[in-house]
Amino acid sequence: MPKTLILCDCSKSQTLNTSSFDALEDIQCSRIHSGLCTTQTQDAAKYIQDGDAIFACLQERALFEELADELDVEPPEFVDIRDRAGWSEDGANAGPKMAALVSDMQLEAPAGKAVDVISEGMCLIIGAPETALAAAEKLSEILSVTVLLPAPDEAPLNRGFDVVSGALKSTSGTLGGFTVRIDGFQEINPAGRGERGFTDPQNGAVSQCDIILDLTGGTPLFPAPEKRDGYLRADPGDPLAVASVVFDASHMVGTFEKPLYLTYDANICAHSRAEQIGCSKCLDICPTSALTPNGDSILIDAMACAGCGACSAICPSGAISYDAPPVSFIFRRIQNLAEAFKAAGGTVPQLLVHDTEFGAEMISLAARFGRGLPAEVIPIEVETITGFGHAEMLAALATGFANVHVLLSPKTENTVVSGEAEMANAIAGGAQVTLIDVNDPDAFCDTLYTTESFSPVADPILPIGGRRDVTRLSAKALQPDVNVPIVLPESAPYGAVVVDTDACTLCLSCASLCPSGALGDNPDMPQLRFQETACLQCGLCETVCPENAITLKPQMNLDDSAFNQEVLHEEEPFACIECGSLFGVKSTIERIVAQLEGKHPMFAESDSGKLIRMCDNCRINVQYQNTDNPFQAGDRPKTRTTDDYFSKRKDH
Repeated sequence: MPKTLILCDCSKSQTLNTSSFDALEDIQCSRIHSGLCTTQTQDAAKYIQDGDAIFACLQERALFEELADELDVEPPEFVDIRDRAGWSEDGANAGPKMAALVSDMQLEAPAGKAVDVISEGMCLIIGAPETALAAAEKLSEILSVTVLLPAPDEAPLNRGFDVVSGALKSTSGTLGGFTVRIDGFQEINPAGRGERGFTDPQNGAVSQCDIILDLTGGTPLFPAPEKRDGYLRADPGDPLAVASVVFDASHMVGTFEKPLYLTYDANICAHSRAEQIGCSKCLDICPTSALTPNGDSILIDAMACAGCGACSAICPSGAISYDAPPVSFIFRRIQNLAEAFKAAGGTVPQLLVHDTEFGAEMISLAARFGRGLPAEVIPIEVETITGFGHAEMLAALATGFANVHVLLSPKTENTVVSGEAEMANAIAGGAQVTLIDVNDPDAFCDTLYTTESFSPVADPILPIGGRRDVTRLSAKALQPDVNVPIVLPESAPYGAVVVDTDACTLCLSCASLCPSGALGDNPDMPQLRFQETACLQCGLCETVCPENAITLKPQMNLDDSAFNQEVLHEEEPFACIECGSLFGVKSTIERIVAQLEGKHPMFAESDSGKLIRMCDNCRINVQYQNTDNPFQAGDRPKTRTTDDYFSKRKDH
């Protein structure tokens, strides 16, 4: 049964045309209303009662959900086509975009994974006595509060909360599971008359708490403190800020759902091999230090992970991937938006990527008070901007979007996004990806209206597969006539390996440690082989090469030859002087002979010097036949039997 799209022109402030939605499957349109939230609430209630309704308005979502609650029915679905399309100086032409937005909301995101985090309300407050104790007074009736004072001279008479003294040496954990270590730890001694006394100080005291309220005004206890669940901090000199975090702390009691943002496959991780470090991009970029080395792999602290997605965007192998939602769903959304826009009559779509907080507010303000979004600019709301990497940007261009605009927010790690945009533009062959870093809605609109629009790709792709697969497929669609490798930035996870053949000894250390199998050998002759499409540019080969004969060359070769194994270096094998079988590298054997034969005590005689020129089998045979070889020993002793033991007994 088709769903009904409930249309309202919001007191005739936007232009709506039901024919714009004709191409959508399983969607039928209501008549166009003008005041569903005011004079026509009875109509709204009827649609809600009938079920399967999609209200094309987000502003009055609370009202319509309240109506559903009063009617004791399931609440309707919602899609915003007013702020994102209709309210615009170009709104009369926004029909195709409205259809694309409705089509996008119909896609059902895969269910995310999460774990329960339990906070029992044990709160540690640190800071100067006047501020920390005042905050404790307010929270003590709601939370189990402990105040850590820097010195044991401000003990209050109030026993509604605990007070300890000491120096905080280390902290770890997150909401519901913080661990703190305190030196000089002293507790209040409740006995006696007069001023409160403290116990003798102890070092290395360890305790746990659920919430940390930091009112010191100093250096944060954690990196990216705003991303650490359960850690609240405020400037003690700002009463409003202190009151805000006290209020937030009071609500951190109960069971909370913590999303599991990442999935990890250690088998394809290029971090390390044989204790040699290769790729460390995710470790270097993680703002919360949720990623740590774990031998040859990476350890993810899911509780500390804030879900920024930066590690997923820059991981060269795809070992770390975002899972809330997975990248395959993002690819599907992008493709669906482009197809729905064109099916509704649109021609040159542009994609606007924004987050759920800052970006959504900017679009709303621009629509209400400014020019609004251009008719061809289709917004896509994502959980995290930093997780939208070069693969997603290229997928958008290759599925039919002419431009990709990324609206940065104040919380965005700009370094990651700018690097991914630079790589996407290099692969696409033009500045089709632009970053918008403004805080003014008018400037935001002006940028969108004045940015040069490119021509969309002639043959859109179907973005199926992992990030690397989609990136290569997109590159071939965007630059079909390129017959030379595309030069990429230094940080690119695609490229070639250049070998200095004069320095390379074909020891094959690089091939033995290559995590992706891009480098390999030939068991039949001394060769170093390379497959460019498999290369991650992790740098392990460059690190382990004893001769410094390897350098990396970031590029993307779109020719099919990149799938083949090419020979980077080969040499003539050496023929055993005894049996003639081929072994080793001729130049290496000759160099060893020149250095050792007749010079080293082990190879001073001519017969022993010949051993260097023999294969393993012949070398062992010759050594076995020598009278002074290490394999020689005396005659084997006679095997003792049961009869021997019995004969001994008879003799006695």
